[in-house]
Amino acid sequence: MSDLQRLATRLSLIFAASASLMACGSLNGASTRIAGIVTPYKIDIVQGNFVSKEQAAAVQPGMSRAQVRDILGTPLLTSIFHADRWDYVFTFKRQGVEPQARKVTVFFTGDVLERMEADDLPTEAEFVASLDSGRKAGKVPVLEMPPESLTAAPTPTPAKTVEPESLPPLPASYPPLEPTAR
Repeated sequence: MSDLQRLATRLSLIFAASASLMACGSLNGASTRIAGIVTPYKIDIVQGNFVSKEQAAAVQPGMSRAQVRDILGTPLLTSIFHADRWDYVFTFKRQGVEPQARKVTVFFTGDVLERMEADDLPTEAEFVASLDSGRKAGKVPVLEMPPESLTAAPTPTPAKTVEPESLPPLPASYPPLEPTAR
């Protein structure tokens, strides 16, 4: 093999190696761009008790624990160290939206409500509106049957009333559950 052929072989190997390294760099850049476009789906995480402004307004000092529980639901946190305090904590996390966190604390004296402390609470309508995930609603289908389908549909026949068969009378006494001693 001549020196010229060896030099050409070496240059072609160097060119192939550098082309391979450049391809790896551009492949990495392309995969990063694709990964930036495609994002994984993350579920909405709802934890705790949602308490609305309407529910908080219905709770009044002097109510019993049972009445408060009927309005606000079972508290998320109760502590043996704070027996006269119930905590209602609510968190809502959604991809691309700032997480929501609210806390309502109810204080009792014995079995009677003393006071309630709460973060700024939304109304039920405001909360439901905040749940809209931004999905575009598709076309709502028409929920009526066209007249030609109504005439083609078979008319239902009324069901026959079936008289229940008479059952035998119940026994006057039942056998003992445990064996009797002899």
